[in-house]
Amino acid sequence: MTTVNKLVQVAGVIDAAEADMIIGEGADWLGFALRLPSGKDDIAEQDAANIIKGLQSPHAGVLISYLTDAAEVSQFCTELGVIAVQLHGDVETEQLRLLKELRPDLFVLKSLVVKEDNAEELLRLVDETHPFVDMYITDTFDPKTGAKGATGLTHDWNVSAELVRRSPKPLMMAGGLNPENVYDAIVAVKPAAVDAHTGLEGPDGRKDRAKVATFVAEARRAFDAIG
Repeated sequence: MTTVNKLVQVAGVIDAAEADMIIGEGADWLGFALRLPSGKDDIAEQDAANIIKGLQSPHAGVLISYLTDAAEVSQFCTELGVIAVQLHGDVETEQLRLLKELRPDLFVLKSLVVKEDNAEELLRLVDETHPFVDMYITDTFDPKTGAKGATGLTHDWNVSAELVRRSPKPLMMAGGLNPENVYDAIVAVKPAAVDAHTGLEGPDGRKDRAKVATFVAEARRAFDAIG
């Protein structure tokens, strides 16, 4: 597992060619969204497992999951061969504790979904869950669709910055990040990591090489700027 500081993740990988391109352009981690509530996964589970198996450290595959049961999460991570999992469902603190007990080897990211007025609730969640989490990931709620991730929407960066200050664990920033705004986002929030998904896609729904390259370069430049 690479150091979790100054980390760049690209999520929503759809095939091996896209994975190779993203790694080639300098990203650290690849996110695979699987068993989505919509039933419309971007990639077959076996294809994802094959890509993950071929990654060389410090690169790693991350399961992006809406599962909420610790035993199920653990089992699925084993099947895929991932060393990290990003939990986007409403996972109870007890299930997070159980997951750490079952899988101390697993790097657990818990999502904090920023809405219009829930900053206090998210701060309390950090206070309650941080012993069982390795990193948080902020994302944006879409009130129109009810989606809690991959919305392409930004949120109030002041909330993310407040969470960074409050959390004893590092924070990955996501939510509407793209090559144009990632520098300002990192300077404003000072996260340990960033993640982009829809902001790096071309009109065909595939990741655009130029966008990925610029996103990675701008993120590295910003991480250097904040030291």
